[in-house]
Amino acid sequence: MINEPSVDALVRKLGTVEEPVSRYELCVVVAKRTRQIIEQMQATGTLELPGKQKEIVLACQEIMNGKVTSARD
Repeated sequence: MINEPSVDALVRKLGTVEEPVSRYELCVVVAKRTRQIIEQMQATGTLELPGKQKEIVLACQEIMNGKVTSARD
């Protein structure tokens, strides 16, 4: 279970005051980024992330650090 960063913090970070994101949209963004990380690991032959970190945790941390954003159509 992921405790840090919290879901509420991720929702606030991913959206804006004018256009907040839903928990569903957060879930979609995290899932898509997690799949990208897994594909990158498979392409490079990497077996695990540093510190035995899970891919989903890395995706959430990237959102909190502002490296991943939500693109709306």
